[in-house]
Amino acid sequence: MVYLNEDIRAKEVRCVGDDGENYGVISKDEALDLANKQGLDLVLIAPDAKPPVCKIMDYGKFRYQQEKKQKEAKKRQKVIEIKEIKLSAKIAQNDINYKIKHAMNFLEGGKHVRFRVFLKGREMANPEVGVELLNDVYNSISDVCDKDSEPKFEGRYVNMLVVPKK
Repeated sequence: MVYLNEDIRAKEVRCVGDDGENYGVISKDEALDLANKQGLDLVLIAPDAKPPVCKIMDYGKFRYQQEKKQKEAKKRQKVIEIKEIKLSAKIAQNDINYKIKHAMNFLEGGKHVRFRVFLKGREMANPEVGVELLNDVYNSISDVCDKDSEPKFEGRYVNMLVVPKK
């Protein structure tokens, strides 16, 4: 919560100007008069200090610049998209090749790909089958990607994440 001008409750404040000039400890009314003469706002920036610290500034301009910085930071953010490809432990080789072809398209598009092998029933007793399958898949596509994580057993799934090569 930002306190401006008359919303400030303290009787005395340490006042700092917009240009860095220090006015010292003065009453709130004097600080408001100084801000009004300059056509600016009195903004409480350190309410817990003794006495509280206020700054004379153009609050509207300050808020605009903050929002502008946030928008710029958001523009520079890169959103990572993860595509998921599900396999089963007893998958045929032509089905694996079909899934690998899709994974190659995703990787060439700059997306990350998570391979998941779902283990059903008795397959849960032997999760190494899923790990072997994922290692075989990685060996087939290792020229266009790097392993981000080794195949690991999580619940009923064996997962592996691959990322495009730089």
